[in-house]
Amino acid sequence: MKKLLLSLVALVAAMSLNAQHLGTEYRLKAVIPVEGRQGIAIDKDYYYVSNTKALYKYTKDGVKVAENKQPFQHPEIANHFGDIDIFNGEIYCGLEKFEFGRGYNIAVSVYDAETLQWKRDLPWCPESGQVEVSGLAVDRQKNHVWMSDWVDSRYVYCYSLETGQYYTKMQCMPTPYWCQGIFIADGKMLFAADDGESTYHIADNIYVADITEVPFTGLKDGTEPVKDTPFSVKLDKNGKVVTRTGKIAAGAKCGQIKLFRSMTDFRRAGEIEGLSIDPVNDDLVVLNNRGTQIILGMSQGAFKEEGYTGEIHELYVYEKIK
Repeated sequence: MKKLLLSLVALVAAMSLNAQHLGTEYRLKAVIPVEGRQGIAIDKDYYYVSNTKALYKYTKDGVKVAENKQPFQHPEIANHFGDIDIFNGEIYCGLEKFEFGRGYNIAVSVYDAETLQWKRDLPWCPESGQVEVSGLAVDRQKNHVWMSDWVDSRYVYCYSLETGQYYTKMQCMPTPYWCQGIFIADGKMLFAADDGESTYHIADNIYVADITEVPFTGLKDGTEPVKDTPFSVKLDKNGKVVTRTGKIAAGAKCGQIKLFRSMTDFRRAGEIEGLSIDPVNDDLVVLNNRGTQIILGMSQGAFKEEGYTGEIHELYVYEKIK
């Protein structure tokens, strides 16, 4: 009986260690400088940070222990990581070629957490309507991976980890402005949104939406307008809308978005990026960049009048109060 009780205690402890939980109130307890400017993922021992073209591994007191500065299998078609997540010892990265406000060649690239080396890609479904990948998050309960879109943040896109195929998408109402990263815990999705302004001291925000129910919609045969840009349709020489026939998104879930936290305690408002929750103690960790002007998602030079000589990347670690 004693051995059984000890086994149950160990099982409960292991389950709680792998579960992240949201709070309602947080207190800033540490700011850690890092090299990466894009995303953050956390397991029981390490912080994993993505830069635009690199992956880094840090101890939780900020000591870098590993890096991969040549992570792309085909750098001619991919030049950009977004926010990241970690699941079962693997780092899930949003991969694309990003050029001044538009993403191409989107994929979910999976890397080994121990070595930071590439393992495999999950294919992107262009018929979903997604045009950029700013970040991704694994739903550990439903075995899904979601991708956010910085260019058109009206939707986030869901794929099944069991099949590797497109599953559905969620319309965000209201739309978080320039979504940079997402994370999932307790059946809810957090959105880090770059809806402040780096030139001005306007705070970015984190939002939240319930994703407890996510019905499958997939693709269907149909006809839809061809887009000239993410926000306009293509017209023929007679001024009529050009359409295409083939596979299209068969439906979407509606997600009600609410303010979770305004990031007024950043040292300077700049460009919020990825976020994650520590599975050991439920710390909320948010990556922020400060010190440079950002235009269409790309740094254009330091705010020299404020004393900056370059961009500073920092992890803000928040302790859950309740």
